[in-house]
Amino acid sequence: MSFADNLKGLVSKGKDAAAKNSDKINQAVDKAGDFVDHKTKGKYRSQIVKGKEAAKKVVPPQQPPGGPRP
Repeated sequence: MSFADNLKGLVSKGKDAAAKNSDKINQAVDKAGDFVDHKTKGKYRSQIVKGKEAAKKVVPPQQPPGGPRP
């Protein structure tokens, strides 16, 4: 197996793990954004909201048990 094949396998595993835990990832994004917003006293709220939305778009949707359906 080449390095590129190994890398593709790792990316695939990462996407699968992210899809299985998308709800937890989205909760963590919200919690982190809310924390930063609180610490900055709302000064950067619009940028934080945009960043949270962008981060959530990257996370793949949660797959039903048994994997994706055709």
